[in-house]
Amino acid sequence: MVTPLAPTTSDNTVEIWRKNLRHEMNEELTGVRSGWWWTGVPPQDCPGRQEDGVLTSLPPPNLATCTRQQVLDYFDNTWTLTETLFSSLRGEEAFFRPPYHHLRHPMIFYYGHPPALYINKLRVAGLIDKPLNPYFEQLFETGVDEMRWDDMSKNEMLWPSIQTVHAYRQQVYRTVREVIETSPGLAANHSPITSQQPLWALFMGFEHERIHLETSSVLIHELPLSLVRRPTEWPTLHPSAGRPARNFPPQPGHDYPAPSLISVPGQAITLGKPSDWPSYGWDNEYGRRETVIQPFAAGRHLVTNGEFHAFVAGGGYREPRYWSEIGWEWRGFRNLKWPTFWVLDGPTGLHRYRLRALFEVIEMPWDWPVEVNYHEAKAYCAWRAGRDGVAYRLLSEAEHRALRAPEQRAAGSATVESDAVMQYDGATLAREYGWNLNLAYGSSSPVAASKPTAAGFHDVFANVWHWLEDHFNPLPGAKVHPYYDDFSTPCYDGQHQMILGGSWASTGDEASRWSRFHFRPHFFQHAGFRIVQSDGDGGAVRLDRAGSPTQAYEDPQILNEYLLLHYAAPEEQMPYAFGPRDAVEFPVRCASWLLEAAAEYGVSTDRALDVGCAVGRASFELARGYREVLGVDLSRAFIEAAGTLRRQGELRYFRKDEGQLGRMSNAMVDPAIDRGRVSFRQADACSLPAELSDFDAVLLANLLCRLPSPKALLGRLGGPRGLVKPGGLLAIFSPYSWLEQFTPPEAWLGGYERDQQPVKSAVALRDLLSGEGFELLREADTPLLIREHARKYQYIVAHAVLWRRLSSH
Repeated sequence: MVTPLAPTTSDNTVEIWRKNLRHEMNEELTGVRSGWWWTGVPPQDCPGRQEDGVLTSLPPPNLATCTRQQVLDYFDNTWTLTETLFSSLRGEEAFFRPPYHHLRHPMIFYYGHPPALYINKLRVAGLIDKPLNPYFEQLFETGVDEMRWDDMSKNEMLWPSIQTVHAYRQQVYRTVREVIETSPGLAANHSPITSQQPLWALFMGFEHERIHLETSSVLIHELPLSLVRRPTEWPTLHPSAGRPARNFPPQPGHDYPAPSLISVPGQAITLGKPSDWPSYGWDNEYGRRETVIQPFAAGRHLVTNGEFHAFVAGGGYREPRYWSEIGWEWRGFRNLKWPTFWVLDGPTGLHRYRLRALFEVIEMPWDWPVEVNYHEAKAYCAWRAGRDGVAYRLLSEAEHRALRAPEQRAAGSATVESDAVMQYDGATLAREYGWNLNLAYGSSSPVAASKPTAAGFHDVFANVWHWLEDHFNPLPGAKVHPYYDDFSTPCYDGQHQMILGGSWASTGDEASRWSRFHFRPHFFQHAGFRIVQSDGDGGAVRLDRAGSPTQAYEDPQILNEYLLLHYAAPEEQMPYAFGPRDAVEFPVRCASWLLEAAAEYGVSTDRALDVGCAVGRASFELARGYREVLGVDLSRAFIEAAGTLRRQGELRYFRKDEGQLGRMSNAMVDPAIDRGRVSFRQADACSLPAELSDFDAVLLANLLCRLPSPKALLGRLGGPRGLVKPGGLLAIFSPYSWLEQFTPPEAWLGGYERDQQPVKSAVALRDLLSGEGFELLREADTPLLIREHARKYQYIVAHAVLWRRLSSH
């Protein structure tokens, strides 16, 4: 059983994870894994095994021609690569210790997450008809996407034991294998498998697992060396590893290639994966964007450790002028003075370093690409610009396409035969193309080791990912897939940077020419960068507040409007006597509805959750009756304001009257409310932390139609680890104001026609919740007034529904 641990202070949260240590399997998990470990095919029998016993990645299946055996081989290769990686973990602690930054789950989660997703997606597609373990399939369904580097509120759970997750993996392996072995869609001479067919979910599971194969390798990279060992079946370090440096400090042209730029002419660029390309693709890869880029010059190589050493030794980590404001905050919070995976070798002032590879520390390979996050890459560009007197930046997505070989640039002229990743395994890619991709090796490699393009660029693909200037963004015409409607959309928020090109650890779709991936700028992902010099921005797509719905709620004006909506007196919210005074104090009325219902139906008032709490008024009002209230919201500005009100009881804000005119007002929490009962936390409603469960009441006020995936939240309400405990209450208020800028049309609950019949959101919501074991108690129309300025108001009528979760479901 997984239960949330008691709330803790920041002083002891760091070690609370140790309650997961059961001291049951340390001996079995310390050394080389014996036969019991492998829940699928063991490495010695696995497709992709090389003559030396090492595994490499197979190419992804061609969905137009693949045989059943090829699909089974790809699955086995995927599954066993994952278990080979996890066999590197030494002892229980390696599975349960959180990463040093506490921003991700411990490894036990990622041991159970890919299997749970297989089952959930196969069920959605109708390929299997029932769950294997409903508890695990909710617990392990959704990972975390930390808001910021100081989001430390994770790892407060008791997780399942390693044995129980191992047993679950055995069940899932057998289930997936049976789907492959029996599916008519994989019979000889089958038609091409497309995104409209149920079998798409099977390949979705493969590629999802391969994403986590790489991200898990990054998390293992961050564990203490004492907790990891190199599996004999895992790809070896590149042969260049461990060479002693010739000089110190390292010298260009000797220890690493002398930096140089290559000019690229202006040209037309087309982005987007053809819809009929016969491999699996994520939703963000499709669509089409045509653009024209201006001439630019780009580095012949990725920036090396040697080049970056000059930045470090020159004080780059000590000078805020090289960093963005948020980048400098991150550097200060982490107190970094050199890259995370560099290991100091001697006194600080000497600037001698070694390199932490995945499972060992090696001599610093100055000619390998430096692995840093986006903030560090941008700081280097600023430092280099100051040194050279020339402005530098990172590549844009369109420019990265321009660096590729001619046959890889235009979507319309690409052929499967020209795509080496779809033809060869990782070992062959290294041997024939010089690409460090698809697990050809178990580390990065020298930046000049790969075969260059005709123009002279090395490592356009492979070795390490390229950080880009672009925010993660949808290509025009892209649509979410109904089997995974929250894969990409929540990250079109202006807070995720694109990465392209893949790394040594990228396999399958991640290694393909079409892959478009992203991470928050403070995250690490076997990623480096290439410098660019030009007169423009390369056409990089940057999502401002207008293009990024989540960022709109960080706007100071919106914050002021919400503070007024939540805390202003009724006569200030609507000063006109002829106005709708019954529409003011909406958060108060929402909370009162729940409190009155709890009294009427005799429901416990122990714990309440306010999802989409904004600046917190409903959360505070719920504390009049509930012993403990948690408010969560995606907006950091809202959570910081609510936190200030919790600590101080009041907060000044600006009430706009006209243009720039207005006056300062004071938001105050009623002194009669015990603010100590309330806490606030920044979190994404579509991927709420696993430890949140079993609340006596949950409030969703004016939230559903502002989510990229409403069903992702609604799916968390019930089930074995539901947000609402059996017998608990759920109150939803929504006007169903569906807008594409917030929610892709494919994810709307209603507001469209299906088979020439209107689909109404209220009906769809009722059917969905009834099917999840909720009983409708009452509904009403509830007015809401939002004051923008003295002469402009939004009048909204929300549909209010009150539900009780049935105890027997």
